[in-house]
Amino acid sequence: MKCAKEWLPLYAVTDRSWLAGRTLYEVAEAALKGGVTCLQLREKELNHESFLREAGSLKELCDRYQVPLIINDEVEIAIESQSAGVHIGQHDEPAAEVRRRLGPDMLLGVSAQTVEQAVKAERDGADYLGVGAVFPTGTKLDAEDVSYDTLKEICAAVSIPVVAIGGIKRENLGKLSGSGIHGAAVVSAIFAAPEAEVAARALRAAVRTELGV
Repeated sequence: MKCAKEWLPLYAVTDRSWLAGRTLYEVAEAALKGGVTCLQLREKELNHESFLREAGSLKELCDRYQVPLIINDEVEIAIESQSAGVHIGQHDEPAAEVRRRLGPDMLLGVSAQTVEQAVKAERDGADYLGVGAVFPTGTKLDAEDVSYDTLKEICAAVSIPVVAIGGIKRENLGKLSGSGIHGAAVVSAIFAAPEAEVAARALRAAVRTELGV
């Protein structure tokens, strides 16, 4: 499997801290019904067995909606669950090594904050980049800020698709117009919304209108 741009317009990243009594599965399904085009499972607290079980459950769900499931950080979980791929940060295992472990067919996403990191990630086998934080965010407190100009420079410097992340909401999507990104990644804009399907549908429409993707 190689990265297709049509998978990236609305990239949802899970966060169970916003569930408010709901299950991750039901909020994820609502998001998929609303038009999410890619789902990343991010779990920082689960042990391997629980993470793998969650991944397997969401993989079946994503397959039903024909949407790729990406696993955050955990390469072994991605491989064992037969997910579409894995997304890693700058402080995780080197991208070239992850690509070797994944083989040629699974997706590899890499976070980047600079042109240099972006170019290296593409050279090391990344299929797409996650760039941010483009706006202030409380979801990931250690996220570095990336200016609009840097975002645009990164998009121009690589041939692989770029997804912006960090504090993105329907109201500020327009500020990313013209940057060259192929999609927007959101966390709380969907998972903190009381009606995830409604939120996802509004975001998908905004991405189409404001970004043209």
